[in-house]
Amino acid sequence: MENNNQNQVDLFIDSGAFSAYTQGVNIDIQDYIAFIKKYKKYITVYANLDVIGDPVGTLKNQKIMEKAGLKPLPCFHYGEPIKFLLKYMETHDYIAFGGMVPISTKELAKWLDDLFANYICDSSGMPKVKVHGFGLTSLKLMLRYPWYSVDSTSWVVTGRLGNVYVPKPWSHALDEVWKVNVSSRSPSKNEAGKHISSFPPSQQKQVLEYFEKKGYVLGESEFKTVKLPYELKKNEKWIGAKKDIKDNKREVEVIVEAGLCNDYRFRDELNIIYFLDLEKAMPKWPWAFKLSGGKRVGFGI
Repeated sequence: MENNNQNQVDLFIDSGAFSAYTQGVNIDIQDYIAFIKKYKKYITVYANLDVIGDPVGTLKNQKIMEKAGLKPLPCFHYGEPIKFLLKYMETHDYIAFGGMVPISTKELAKWLDDLFANYICDSSGMPKVKVHGFGLTSLKLMLRYPWYSVDSTSWVVTGRLGNVYVPKPWSHALDEVWKVNVSSRSPSKNEAGKHISSFPPSQQKQVLEYFEKKGYVLGESEFKTVKLPYELKKNEKWIGAKKDIKDNKREVEVIVEAGLCNDYRFRDELNIIYFLDLEKAMPKWPWAFKLSGGKRVGFGI
């Protein structure tokens, strides 16, 4: 980033607490504080080192970081007592909601409806503070509430599993999207409706037109089985791991034309473009959220 003066970015630092929690790893708060201070000039926002399942511990870490001269983004988790949210809102204009990853969309909607309608937003429905959503993967929930920001790994996981997001051309709803499997290695290629190759011709045409519009091609691969030892040629890649070798033979993918079907990096790029387009189509923050008779009022769904 020191050498990149032309393309400046806003860098948001997540403490990694959720990943640490799921992997049984401890993060030393003093190490985290030292990291933030070392790279502070590059960082736009950095989150508190939250303690999953312990709102008191999370608040304690917030105070430790603030005492060290930092201004971390406080985090309020699903299921925590509302008093912690109110406390953060008294002293901060930007907070985060976390602990949402394992919760169903239906249950999250109930929780978020209550928070946004009764605490985050004023009587006119306008948000009183900025809210970040950690690990928010549901398009319906992303579009339902006036988030200031959200993050998720869904775009990259989707690409690594061979899929790309394609907006449905006949729909004006922002969450109406196909998740299209395009991978040349996909085991679902022969299952109707599971892979682009099994789509009806009219749908294939719509998907390919979207790829072309965004500057991408589907690409093409061929496959062959080679006897070992074998040295890969240009535009060839091994398929599977060494443990999958049988009878001293191994399968090779030959890249006839590089594209979405055989390069996850292109899929990642196209998925990022989808979310950038989605962001542009959304109203500029802040916008009003209200619940009236149990129905959504305002932008979204």
